[in-house]
Amino acid sequence: MSLDKKILARAKASLAEARRIHDEQYELRLENVYRAAPRVRILDNAIRDTMSELFSASLAPGSEERVAEIRRKNLGLQDERRGELLRAGYSESCLDDDYMCQLCRDTGYRGLKICDCLMKLYKDEQKRSLSSLLGLGDDSFDSFDLSYYDDVPAQGSDASPRRAMEIIYDVCVDYARKFGPKSMSLFFIGSPGLGKTFLSASIARVVSESGNSVVYDTAASVFEKYGDAKFMRTGDPDDARSEIRRILECDLLILDDLGTEMTTAFTVSALYEIINSRLVAGRKTIVSSNLAIDELRRRYSEQIMSRLEGEYQALIFRGDDIRKKKNAV
Repeated sequence: MSLDKKILARAKASLAEARRIHDEQYELRLENVYRAAPRVRILDNAIRDTMSELFSASLAPGSEERVAEIRRKNLGLQDERRGELLRAGYSESCLDDDYMCQLCRDTGYRGLKICDCLMKLYKDEQKRSLSSLLGLGDDSFDSFDLSYYDDVPAQGSDASPRRAMEIIYDVCVDYARKFGPKSMSLFFIGSPGLGKTFLSASIARVVSESGNSVVYDTAASVFEKYGDAKFMRTGDPDDARSEIRRILECDLLILDDLGTEMTTAFTVSALYEIINSRLVAGRKTIVSSNLAIDELRRRYSEQIMSRLEGEYQALIFRGDDIRKKKNAV
């Protein structure tokens, strides 16, 4: 499992902002207590002084008696502080500056391992990123309606579109829930309006919620990013190259609407790099296209098609445009 560095940076920024707000709230609470009980401020300063004295004394040889004396003084000051807080109507722990996360002390890491608190922020950021493209609040397996697909086999076919889509649906659910290094890449093929993007979004939602890095984009947008990086069309070349790394290194890339872009030697080369490099690295990709296999073969090189047809699990979407059926209801 790899994390998207761009999204992780946003998650870390969210953690830092949450810590800043936490600290501000503590400082405000501290000032309110000091105004109500001025003696507490004096005692806090005195307690800090005894801690400094204790550290210095502990370094000197033969200082056991002095260390014990300072500790007694410190405990006495703490007792007096508790009494002042209680008399002012506060609990004795009201000024304890606890961490938001006791496990990592708000660093986001437990040793070299990312903490659950930062992982939650990462998942939230990734969900927001995907939602801006896919509307993931609506696209989920639970809301996929098979009743829009005809239950009568087309002429010359043994299975109805609904039966075919039931199989595809089950494959997609199983794929999302068991996603991992042994998963295959998927190739969605079929006319517009048959649920390819919907099921891609549903997979993205489940896979991202398990902590995997997911990048969803259209083929046209991806090739535009490649052009930005190659021809320096953006103001920040590092940002353009970072986008390419996200595309190549994420756990799951969803490349939607292949064939809607203007096909050139450059886009064919970029597509080959994406497909081949991700296969070699063992990273998973979902490619979807509205074009038939024969049309795809005419547009793209033999090397690309041999990988899509030989290394990907092809899922053929059948039926009539369900978007038109929904609009007609």
